[in-house]
Amino acid sequence: MCNLPYNFDWEPVALDYAHITRTQLPPLVDTDAVIDGLTPVAASTLGLAPTTKIIMGASDGALSNLGVGADEPGVAAITIGTSGAVRVMTKQPYLDPEGRLFCYYVAPHHWIVGGPINNGGQVFRWVRDELFTTESQTARANQQDPYDQLTALAATVPVGAHGLLFHPYLSGERAPLWNADARGSLLGVTTTTTKADIARAVLEGIVMNLNTVLQLTAAAEPVHAIRATGGFARSSLWRQILTDVLGQPITIPASFESSCLAAAVIGLKALGHIDDLTTIHAMIGATETYQPNAANHQLYHQHQVVFDHVTAQLAPLYHEIATLNR
Repeated sequence: MCNLPYNFDWEPVALDYAHITRTQLPPLVDTDAVIDGLTPVAASTLGLAPTTKIIMGASDGALSNLGVGADEPGVAAITIGTSGAVRVMTKQPYLDPEGRLFCYYVAPHHWIVGGPINNGGQVFRWVRDELFTTESQTARANQQDPYDQLTALAATVPVGAHGLLFHPYLSGERAPLWNADARGSLLGVTTTTTKADIARAVLEGIVMNLNTVLQLTAAAEPVHAIRATGGFARSSLWRQILTDVLGQPITIPASFESSCLAAAVIGLKALGHIDDLTTIHAMIGATETYQPNAANHQLYHQHQVVFDHVTAQLAPLYHEIATLNR
């Protein structure tokens, strides 16, 4: 999994690269470490009692995994909000040989391996604002959500959007490309292409990009279950597209505030009110599981192969394309 020693200390190579020493950095502590009390200045500034206990906590990505119940090896958490991410829990660290994935510590024998994407819901917002202006105005005039109208329109188009492929790199891309010059593309346009086709292709392209990242995590930990959350989960169409593209059942909690819930649970454990973080499973509440359609998944697999092939072909040209943009 990882050929570097793990000793819960600052990495010497990183320190040398940054020209700093350990003495300039705080001590490393676990996510449930308790800082017993505040300095007088901090207490006064925050309006809290000096005896207030502070829990170290974790980053939003790690908390999101815990908050949706993706806290066991092989259980992935997928988030699609303005941006997005794929994260899989492992028992030991994994460093991707090509540096395409991140890896960070959560708790003893709990590491998160995955990748973030820049282009999630913000791409669909661009579609709404730039390509469906009239439809959005009509929806608002009728006191409807423009997104609901767009997804309803996309739902009228069959799986695969009549052969359209959309690469959603409107804001450059982190995983899997890590290229600020990456640019979006719409391939397969013909004289019969409709705006509804484009709407569906955009939704599918965002998910296929996430699927590319998910496939990379298999080297760290094969995924056998997926939990998903984020604003996209409000759309039944988008939920089904995600399930069909990935070809696995997707469990979605009714609550979208997974990171906040996990932060509270880490605090409860740190203060001794609960014995184990798995207590969160009883707190997550109602969930809904979507099953993949086998025929749809097979069609999406064919699209995914071409999607990834085109990405590989365009990657060397992104800098030139970006230069034209500038």
